[in-house]
Amino acid sequence: MFFLSERKKVLLGVLTVVILFSFLVTGTVVGLVISNYDHLGRLVKVVALIKSDYLHSVTPTQLVDGAMKGMVDALDDKYSLYLDPTENKHMFEVIEGRFGGVGIVLSLKDENHLSVLKPIKNSPADRAGIKPGDAIIKIDDVDTSTITQDKAVSLMRGKEGTKVTLGIYRESEKKILTFPITREAINIPTVEGEILPGTKDIAYINISQFSSETDKELDQVWKDIVQKNPKGVILDLRYDHGGELNAAVNVAGYFVPKGPAVYIVDKYGKTEAKNPTKNNYLGIPLVVLVNEESASASEIVAGAIKDNKSGTLVGTKTFGKGVVQTIYQLDGGAGIKLTTAKYLTPNKNDINQKGIEPDVKVELGKGQTVVQPPYELKDFDDQVKKALEELKSK
Repeated sequence: MFFLSERKKVLLGVLTVVILFSFLVTGTVVGLVISNYDHLGRLVKVVALIKSDYLHSVTPTQLVDGAMKGMVDALDDKYSLYLDPTENKHMFEVIEGRFGGVGIVLSLKDENHLSVLKPIKNSPADRAGIKPGDAIIKIDDVDTSTITQDKAVSLMRGKEGTKVTLGIYRESEKKILTFPITREAINIPTVEGEILPGTKDIAYINISQFSSETDKELDQVWKDIVQKNPKGVILDLRYDHGGELNAAVNVAGYFVPKGPAVYIVDKYGKTEAKNPTKNNYLGIPLVVLVNEESASASEIVAGAIKDNKSGTLVGTKTFGKGVVQTIYQLDGGAGIKLTTAKYLTPNKNDINQKGIEPDVKVELGKGQTVVQPPYELKDFDDQVKKALEELKSK
């Protein structure tokens, strides 16, 4: 039985959620009632039952937040997410290249498991002994099989000095290991560059991801390298999962001589050409290393280079993420990341779920892993060796 004040609270909750759905789903209350009458009735009943019979107290805010998350989840798009205030904050920290966390890069290869691609060098995860290939099965008390990769990343990030416990399954040992880790500030450069050891004039540039600072970092790295008069460049985009669109466009300006780096196409078919803000074209022989985990923004750069024939792609087919997400800010610090467009390479190729084929296909040898800088000559993997051969032939 309801007291009058309790009934008012229920009606307030129902009204709040109904109005929200009215405007988000159809734009007007009348439109919702006419086109979604049955659904509206079920929605009202669910809200009323939660408010009247659910054991614990629930606020209208919780229901509205849950409704928004549910709507985005219903899109069945792994790249679209409702971000609560904490997740939204973490998202922008990553875009800016500065965040608190444990220092793990996850693999894109298996979407059903959280597999460690690599721990960041000298990070808390690295010092704790986490290894490439480890499967993260628990984050504190959360079973990772029940959450998305983005949610898992959000759980591992947090304020410096706070602790998180990772449950790891290590295939080589056939057992589960537990790693208590204290989060630290993770502020790593996204661009590294040097003259490749064992050569006198081949520049090696590795871009690990695209943050809002990547094009500026590349500018500084190149200023240091150019003093050594390089005659060719190896650009390593292997395991670069992407990032900020405009940074990728501006980076492409170093490696393509002219024209758009990419075309962005929205749901209405409107096409926008994205051009680098500066003409920084290097104009020297170029080989680009790519693999199955080169994705998104790194594919923009690789696709622009391939279409312009300004360099040779060496390695294996890229991941194939050719869609663009936009982050919208909501009240209270929350946000929503939505897939809002697709992108096409300069030759208008749609690479989504297809990837980009390299000009020269080179698989790593059996048991061989990608070796990243600092290099020694003996450490070159087969793809880097082939890149050197290609440059020597130019």
